[in-house]
Amino acid sequence: MVPIKFGRFNWLDNDSIAAWTFLAPALLFLGTFLIWPIAYLFYLSFTSGSFTQSGVRWIGLNNYWRLVTNPDFWQILQNTLYFTTATVIPSLVIPLGLAVLLNRSFAWRGALRTAYFIPSITSLVAVGLGWRWLFQTEGPVNSALSAIGLNQIPWLSSTVWAMPVIILLSVWKQLGFNMVVFLAGLQAIPVNRYEAAELDGANAWQQFLYITLPGLRPTLVFATVTTAIFTLRSFEQVYVITGGGPLNSTNLLVYYIYEQAFSQFDFGYAAAAATFLMALALVLVYLQLKVWGEDS
Repeated sequence: MVPIKFGRFNWLDNDSIAAWTFLAPALLFLGTFLIWPIAYLFYLSFTSGSFTQSGVRWIGLNNYWRLVTNPDFWQILQNTLYFTTATVIPSLVIPLGLAVLLNRSFAWRGALRTAYFIPSITSLVAVGLGWRWLFQTEGPVNSALSAIGLNQIPWLSSTVWAMPVIILLSVWKQLGFNMVVFLAGLQAIPVNRYEAAELDGANAWQQFLYITLPGLRPTLVFATVTTAIFTLRSFEQVYVITGGGPLNSTNLLVYYIYEQAFSQFDFGYAAAAATFLMALALVLVYLQLKVWGEDS
């Protein structure tokens, strides 16, 4: 067989045929479960109607116009950005500090590492139910406040305090995973760098600033991107604890999309909101890679 050349590549030589043969199952899987759903979502965002009624019809950019002119959407977008920022920063800073401490040899290090990681493998729905019980009006948290002479706080019925409860749960849930990631990154940094820094008189803070942080740069990129993505797709916390209330103060984009699609059966509008969320996630990931990445 005469190989077919396009530029410098032979698409039909033995090596290329073998490569495409091994890649085909993965490409088929990605096309079926990733590329096709995204393409169909994008198509739905230009349509109107319900699958349970007369079918969908093409309406162009109307769903996007409804999105940008809806005051509720802008409030929910503001909620999402606030939630993401307030969750991602402590979900990186606290695990990094814990990882630095646990990277040293001392008693109970293994037990503490396991204890911190347990929330990451716990069902978020079950944890959310427990969190709602803790912060209800007559729950243990308010009982503890009363016991020390402080006023009770309407955690879940307050537009001010409901979101911090969701943020606290999300940070607690993410701590263990990021801590293990940072521990792996710390153990990859050569010990002789710290020994040389000590000989030069560098203190602990200088070693952290000039050795640990640069050595953790790839790990920080991974942890930042994954944490941002996990946070943007948060749904169970809102669904179990507050249902988006009170007064939409804890409604996030993913929960808003769910409501529009499966409560209002407005699939086209929900697809437009989902497309916007996907674009927002891509922009945030790009900015994070631009700031933290090796090449700018």
